[in-house]
Amino acid sequence: MTDIAMIEAARVRLDGHVRRTPLLSSPFLDEIAGRRVFVKPECLQHTGSFKFRGAWSAISALPTEVRAKGVIAFSSGNHAQGVALAARMHGIPSVIVMPSDAPRIKIENTRAYGAEVVLYDRANEDRDAIGERLSRERGLTLIKPFDEPLVIAGQGTTGLEIAEQAKEEGIGKADVLVPTGGGGFISGVALALEAKAPQFRVHPCEPQDFDDVTRSLASGKIERNAAQSGSLCDAIITPQPGAITFPIMSRLCGPGLVVTEDEALHAVALAFSRLKIVVEPGGAVALAAALFHGETLGDTVIAVCSGGNIDVDVFRLALDKFPT
Repeated sequence: MTDIAMIEAARVRLDGHVRRTPLLSSPFLDEIAGRRVFVKPECLQHTGSFKFRGAWSAISALPTEVRAKGVIAFSSGNHAQGVALAARMHGIPSVIVMPSDAPRIKIENTRAYGAEVVLYDRANEDRDAIGERLSRERGLTLIKPFDEPLVIAGQGTTGLEIAEQAKEEGIGKADVLVPTGGGGFISGVALALEAKAPQFRVHPCEPQDFDDVTRSLASGKIERNAAQSGSLCDAIITPQPGAITFPIMSRLCGPGLVVTEDEALHAVALAFSRLKIVVEPGGAVALAAALFHGETLGDTVIAVCSGGNIDVDVFRLALDKFPT
């Protein structure tokens, strides 16, 4: 199981390969939220999301002879791109299983990083089964998007950076909001903060109608989403929390926060106008929660913007709908 030692070891492997993204702020956002809001823009990470951290962590830890055979992953786009680039940088082949309704930019970018893309029907086919079959047939190592200790460890390096940057800003206590799908990112961040900033409280953030983690934490058992597609927040749409991640989230995370699709789009527009960063709707749900659902939050919030791979038409929709 992932622990702080694994996260710190992942950081050593990632050194020189990953970007240390900054901690941003804006008085305009503070005014909207009614509290101090800091933003950790992982949309500025390689491939446009935090997923590169976990991909590099997992691939770099493989034995040389195993890694040389290549890797496979299944993803709606951000994990796909992270694995594809990390594989290319290691000089190995990669196969990525992607839903056919994933944003075009994510499919094109994944191919551009050198991966073979296999498309599937998100509503009627099981991506796990497809990935495991191809892995078995071709001798590829499966790099899971969230339910994998080495991936969780890589994502946890974001939490190490948050702890260090918060200390630099003089922040001793904060609510940390993380966009959450299967739970790998928030699990890694929560484990890192447990060790390095125990006064910080971590919350999963999700889009309305796809709030399986929030419901699971409330009920104490894993809950599934009724639908598997149909949201602009595609980056964080998963069937249910992971078997590995759910116990971590149950132990370390506070109640989840759920935002509407319009609130996510509004956060996309505000991130662009006030912070000059480009964030996709799924990556903006934590910022949306900080700005529009802060009733249960403290005086200081750190919101992670997890990804920025947004199609032009969706970005235009956000800016047109919420001019600032």
